[in-house]
Amino acid sequence: MAVLPIRITGDPVLHERAAEVTVVDDELRRLVADMFETMDEAPGVGLAAPQVGVPLRLFVYGWTDDDVLHRGVAVNPVLWLSPLTVGEPDEENESEGCLSFPGERFPLRRADRAILQATDLDGREFEIRAEGWLARIFQHEYDHLDGVLYVDRLDHPYGKAALKTQRKNGWGVPGLSWLPGRDHLED
Repeated sequence: MAVLPIRITGDPVLHERAAEVTVVDDELRRLVADMFETMDEAPGVGLAAPQVGVPLRLFVYGWTDDDVLHRGVAVNPVLWLSPLTVGEPDEENESEGCLSFPGERFPLRRADRAILQATDLDGREFEIRAEGWLARIFQHEYDHLDGVLYVDRLDHPYGKAALKTQRKNGWGVPGLSWLPGRDHLED
């Protein structure tokens, strides 16, 4: 297993719809193992294949809620969402970050509930009904598979602040990445 470089906003693979997984083989299993190691080292609670430069529809997640570990891989997922609550997002309870927009957090309104349908690495179909933070993780990672970063969804003034942060850091161009476990960004 290996820790993989994480692409930063502006890399084309992050802004395009990922392709369906058609073959689950040892190479894909190795990618998933590397993604788990990368997510854990970052540390993060989810990581989509496009974030490590692989344009495939799969993501890994790992989060503990009330001493219950939610950890797995979703291959070719479909996501069903409850309606959004109207109003401004709560800065304390609805802020999220992204490993492809490292070190920043902004509030974003997400659906309170989600149903994730996908297959695992053995081709078995599964369904998870999620609420709260786990539902947020699924929505965030699923967005990556459609070429959407959470900062793309931010309303004013948070979207403006994210754009300012992007410019200040020199992001928004192809080829930038960072390697978890290091203090600097790579290009």
